[in-house]
Amino acid sequence: MKYKVNIIPFKKDYSNNFRDLNIEWLEKYFFVEDHDREVLENAEKYIINNDGYIFFAMYNGKVAGTVALMNEKEGYELSKMAVSPKYQGLKIGQKLMQHCIDFANKKEWGELILYSNTVLENAIYIYRKYGFKEVELESDSPYQRSNIKMVLKL
Repeated sequence: MKYKVNIIPFKKDYSNNFRDLNIEWLEKYFFVEDHDREVLENAEKYIINNDGYIFFAMYNGKVAGTVALMNEKEGYELSKMAVSPKYQGLKIGQKLMQHCIDFANKKEWGELILYSNTVLENAIYIYRKYGFKEVELESDSPYQRSNIKMVLKL
C-alpha cells in the first residue's frame, strides 16, 4: 500500500520531533551550535511567536520530516529542514520545499533565503532545482557551518 505525505502546520505535540529530527542531521553532518540548540529547544518561542512557521510532513500518521520558515531581519529564511532517515528516498524534502514556496507565494513574500553547506550536495541540487540562486554570503552569517547563501525570488 502506498501512503500519501501530508504537510501540516505546527502542533505543539510535535515539538520534540522538530528538535530531534534537526539534531539528528546536524550531528550526522556537522555539530549542534549553541544557537541551533536554543532555537530547537524553544521552537515555539523563537519561531512561531516571532511570526514564523513550522511544518511537518506526515507519512502514515508519523512525523517523517519538518521545515521552518523563520522571520529574520532580511526576510523569511527556509531553515531547519530535516527528514528522518527512515523516510528518505520518498521525496519528502522536495514536498516540504514545494509547500514552503507555495506558502510564501500565497503570503506574497518577495523571496525566500537559506543558508547551507556545499557538502550537502543533494540539498544544494534540490535548492537549485527549485530556483534558488547563490548570493554572497555575509561575513556575519548566523551559522558557523554555512558556506553558501541562496535566494529564491518569488
